[in-house]
Amino acid sequence: MICPKCELEFVDGIVVCPDCGENLVDKEEFEGNLVHPSDWLVVYTTSENYEAEMFKANLLGAEIDSLILGQKDRNYPAVGDLAVIKLLVKKMDAESAIEIINDINSRKDNINEE
Repeated sequence: MICPKCELEFVDGIVVCPDCGENLVDKEEFEGNLVHPSDWLVVYTTSENYEAEMFKANLLGAEIDSLILGQKDRNYPAVGDLAVIKLLVKKMDAESAIEIINDINSRKDNINEE
């Protein structure tokens, strides 16, 4: 049995993690819920962290899990921020996430035109 929160392994018979109180799961269930890079797709890229965080909050409101991957290379000799920030969602949620992001962007474009 494994704690999904602490990732500690316990002997059979123990059903609750003594450290955090989380219900333990069997090894197969734990490994089946691990995050694998191949399960995720990039649905949006930006150079602004706040923008990625706002999209992530909107996706969470739609019960879509997302990850933010920020890549900063301070070794590149250039002026300005060349960071690429990627917003990733699980493959099965990609279509819905893209619809939400496009809807938000279209509203932003409409406000800018007014």
